[in-house]
Amino acid sequence: MTDFIAPPPLERGDKVAIVSPASGLAATFPHVYERGLERIRSVFDLEPVEFPTAKKDDEFLYAHPEKRAEDIEEAFAAPDISGVIATIGGNDQIRVLDHLDGELLRENPTRFYGISDNTNLAQFLWNHGLVSYYGGHVLTEFAIPGPLPEYLESGLQSAFFDDSIGPIQPAPEFTDQDLGWDDPENLDQSPEMDENPGWSWHGGQAFAKGRTWGGNFEVTYLQLAANQYVPSPEALDGKVLVLETSEELPEPGVVQRMLLGMGERGLLERFDGLLVGRIKARSHLVDRSKVDREDYRERVRQTIIDIFTRYNPTAPVVLNVDFGHTNPIVPVPIGGTVTIDPKANEISFE
Repeated sequence: MTDFIAPPPLERGDKVAIVSPASGLAATFPHVYERGLERIRSVFDLEPVEFPTAKKDDEFLYAHPEKRAEDIEEAFAAPDISGVIATIGGNDQIRVLDHLDGELLRENPTRFYGISDNTNLAQFLWNHGLVSYYGGHVLTEFAIPGPLPEYLESGLQSAFFDDSIGPIQPAPEFTDQDLGWDDPENLDQSPEMDENPGWSWHGGQAFAKGRTWGGNFEVTYLQLAANQYVPSPEALDGKVLVLETSEELPEPGVVQRMLLGMGERGLLERFDGLLVGRIKARSHLVDRSKVDREDYRERVRQTIIDIFTRYNPTAPVVLNVDFGHTNPIVPVPIGGTVTIDPKANEISFE
């Protein structure tokens, strides 16, 4: 097993590369993109450096996975770049991985920030022993409509400037409402917030400590189906699985089949713990009442509990953790070490 490297923290005034290793929504919604860049400058005192793919459209990016890989490699290798931030997720980033030089990335450890389709890159970096951060898209976290939530700002500050995230707490409130990007005035509106019920603890009661692996559930399933870039089953022994679902809003039956596949593959039993990000229950295409949203979340959560504990009844399972496709979030280190203490109800990233 490759020894893990935690890329060094950034300092205020540092340059951060802006890349589009997944889709080209920054080109489609430039006002949202510019809002995100402005916050990176004004709130975090970092200097965004736009790499060639940053504002390319979907058609170009789809046709040129090698260009996306070039941006990633050049951003990591650039001596004046301290962090790499993805503009947004997408659907086909797995096509980029074949063009990447993993050893070059490892030789130039740089903090990478991105979720969703960027799970592909996070798991590729994991394979080469590099810790990355699951959180921090330009268009979603940095350009969140309305004021920047204190919880989100604090989490991003830690992911940028601290040696570790440290102990985390549930956010006081959350939202999964997507205010349409077509109307620039929506950037000044605040999404509808719901009270946070806190974490939900299940499974075993034993203290767990291990490196995290995973990310977006749908992309992790894609990785397992392709079977080109996933680690050996033995490499996952003693690790902590982190999963969250996307704005595709998979039905409980779909989630069940995904987990059953992982269970029958002999993977679920290897993990010492499971962290599940808050379930997104609506999207820019699907709206639901508050009652229907909570019903959907509960059905997905119960499916995850039922299947995971069938294969692994002793590992602690924590649901409603604030990472993934809802807001606000804390960036979760993929490949970093997490401790889970069910008896004290504590989670800490070291």
